[in-house]
Amino acid sequence: MNVKFENVSKVQGLLTIGLVKADYQEKVEKTLKEYKKKANMPGFRPGMVPMPLIQKMYGKSVKADEINRILQETVYGYLKDNKIDMLGEPLPNEEKQAGMSLDDDDQTFYFDIALAPQFDASIGKDDSVTYYEIKVTDEMVDSQVKAYAQQNGRYEQVDAYQENDMVKGKLVELEIDGSAKENGIAVEGASIMPVYMKDDSQKALFAGAKKGDVLVINPDRAYQSNDVELASLFNMKKEQVAGITSDFSFEIQDITRFVESELNQEVFDRVLGKDVVTTESDFRAKVGEQLAQSFVPDCDYKFMLDVRAFLMEKVGKLEYADDLLKRIMQANRKEGEQEISDEEFSRSLDELTWHLIQQQLVEKNGIKVEDDDVKAMAREATRAQFAQYGMMNIPDELLDNYAKDMLKKRETVDGLVNRAVESKLSAVLKQQVKLKKKKVTVDEFNKLFEAPAAKKSKK
Repeated sequence: MNVKFENVSKVQGLLTIGLVKADYQEKVEKTLKEYKKKANMPGFRPGMVPMPLIQKMYGKSVKADEINRILQETVYGYLKDNKIDMLGEPLPNEEKQAGMSLDDDDQTFYFDIALAPQFDASIGKDDSVTYYEIKVTDEMVDSQVKAYAQQNGRYEQVDAYQENDMVKGKLVELEIDGSAKENGIAVEGASIMPVYMKDDSQKALFAGAKKGDVLVINPDRAYQSNDVELASLFNMKKEQVAGITSDFSFEIQDITRFVESELNQEVFDRVLGKDVVTTESDFRAKVGEQLAQSFVPDCDYKFMLDVRAFLMEKVGKLEYADDLLKRIMQANRKEGEQEISDEEFSRSLDELTWHLIQQQLVEKNGIKVEDDDVKAMAREATRAQFAQYGMMNIPDELLDNYAKDMLKKRETVDGLVNRAVESKLSAVLKQQVKLKKKKVTVDEFNKLFEAPAAKKSKK
């Protein structure tokens, strides 16, 4: 076997592999003998099919399989051993291999190799990048404290209605004269939250109402003929409520009110853990810290976007084997998918450039992601999911169980590995560059992500 690599250009190589019969013949003959032992053909006893017939039936396919195996091992082995930084996959050079036949004993194969461009991605204290910090305002703390009070609240039975109360009672369909309609609709235990009624005059009927009061309401008017709302109220299918426009008597049997919890030690412990704080002021301070911490991943994400833009500009436009990369990308597409457009290819090169820059920074800084890092990222992702629902003090055992479920999916693990790499890289870069810290409101921070889209739309 003869293997040769030559640089066609700085960013493209040609790998030539010459095979002679001795490279594959022994394995081919061994495989054909195994076929002969198992062959079962009419007119021959099992295992007694003549070898020439076996050769005629299976020889070419066995030879092709063995050559493909040798080529795959040789190509990737050579590239790895010689530390050739390849982009994508090697592609056969069809032009040079034209006219080649499997009947030939000696075979020469040519592979086009896209090479990664050479560059230096460096960043240090002479470089400055803005790091945006989201301000935690008193209003944000108030809102979160109120959410905790609501989450730990309770429902109470009361005698008189106030806005946001839920009322339950007996609903009876009425005739025009106000009498109960014979064989009309009657619902025991009908539940109504007047605050959700669309008609203000109907909503006003409940003001100051007490248990035992009988009101005359018009559900169709109250919910403006919303079939979903009416079906829920009448315990019917949506298709059955069309045309029900009657007045109904509603006898109030229960009034339920949601009462927010007081900010007491029970709430402090439930949210933060046993005896972490003992006063409302300390509780509010801790809530503020939690909010600030919850914004860090978003701030880091924005920081990495800005680092990307900074380094992409600093590194400049890299040279690629464009035609070859397009062939590689097209080869990876499913049959029938459209050709790669210039715009799509340009976006792909941008992503590739950043990937190579990021890869270089990771290697320079010796960043490695271990199993424990992935598990920790899964725990943090789980913690963040619970936090969206205001559940901050989650037991470690519960976090571990949810994290284990996340780690069962390969695509989830890949995403967690990428997040762990970016998290470590972000932490390192924040120490290496000169950070221009800037405090912004949530709205101002969100608008930072709108700016590129706005610029793009103006072009």
